[in-house]
Amino acid sequence: MEEKSTWARLRWPIKAIIIALPILAIGYWAMQSGKFDTTLAVKPDSTKINTPSATTSGSENVRLFNYQPEKPVDGEYKGVVEVGASGFNSFVVNMDKENRWEIISKDFGKSFAYEGLATTEDIRKGLKDYIGMMLDKGVKSKNIHFVISSGAQKEPKTTVISSELRKMGFVVNLVTAEQEGKLALKSVLPKAYEENSFVVDIGSGNTKISWIDGDTKSVEAPGAKYYEKDLKDDAVYAEVKKIGEKIPSSKREVCFIIGGVPFELASQTRQGEERFTVLNDPTSYKADKIKTKSGVNIYKALKDATNCDTFVFDWDANFTIGFLLSLNK
Repeated sequence: MEEKSTWARLRWPIKAIIIALPILAIGYWAMQSGKFDTTLAVKPDSTKINTPSATTSGSENVRLFNYQPEKPVDGEYKGVVEVGASGFNSFVVNMDKENRWEIISKDFGKSFAYEGLATTEDIRKGLKDYIGMMLDKGVKSKNIHFVISSGAQKEPKTTVISSELRKMGFVVNLVTAEQEGKLALKSVLPKAYEENSFVVDIGSGNTKISWIDGDTKSVEAPGAKYYEKDLKDDAVYAEVKKIGEKIPSSKREVCFIIGGVPFELASQTRQGEERFTVLNDPTSYKADKIKTKSGVNIYKALKDATNCDTFVFDWDANFTIGFLLSLNK
C-alpha cells in the first residue's frame, strides 16, 4: 500500500515534466532560429547583414532599412526644378490627392552658371532643356515649379537665373532655411516615425534639422561648404553639436537624412536599388574631397549630440518634393 501511495504522489509531477519537456525544446529551437527576435520590437524596419563595403578592404556590417512607402493611387505627374547652391536638380513625381508619391525621374546637374562661364542665353537654354524633359515625361506645364533654395539665394548668380525664369513666364518660389527644413521633413519622414525620429538635410550652403513636436520645428546650421567662409572644423562641430542637443530625446531613435554629402556616403554601401540606405558610423568614412570631409564633420556632430545610431538616407526624397506636397490640396 505504501508503494502504491508513493507512486500516486509522484505520478502527476512526472506527467507534468514529460509534457513540459517538448514545450521547452520547441521554445529553445524558436529562440535559436530567430523566430522570436526581440530586437524587432524596438526597430521593426532595421536589420543587419554582413557584406563587403567600398569603404574598407574587408567585410563590414551593413544595415538595411525595410520600410516601404505606400504607392500613389490615380496620381498625377508633377515636376519641380531646384535651383541649388551647386546647380540645378530636377524631379518628376507621381502624386495622388492623399500625398502618396513615387519618384518617376531625378536629374542632378551642375550648371555652368555657377562657374562663371554662362551667358543669360546659356541659362535660358539650360532651363528650357529641363522643362522640355518634364513635358516629354507627361508633366503638364501648369504642374512645373521652380524653387530657389535658401543656400542658393546667397549666391549672386541665382538673381540672373530667377530673372530669366520670370521672363519665360514661370513663378520663382523662394524658400527660407526654416521653410526648407519643414519641407524636407514633409517629403522624407514617414508618419509611422513622427513620434520618435528627426530629419537632417545637409546642403552646401546650410544644414536643416527638423522634427515634429506638436508642430514642425526647424533649425539651421552651417552647410558642407562652410570652409569657403573660413570656418574651422572644430568650431562648426561645436556649433552643430549644440544645435543637435535641442532635438528632444524622444525624437532621437531614427534620423532620416538627405543632402549631397549623405548621398556620397550612401553610395558607398548601397546594396542595389533600395529606397533607403543606413549610413555607417561617421568615423568609418575616409573623405578625399574637402566638401565630403566637412559634411562628415557635421554628421559626426549630430550623431554625438543625439546618440542616434540609425541615420537613414532616402534616395528619392528632397525638400522640393516637400514643396510639391505642400501645394497639394
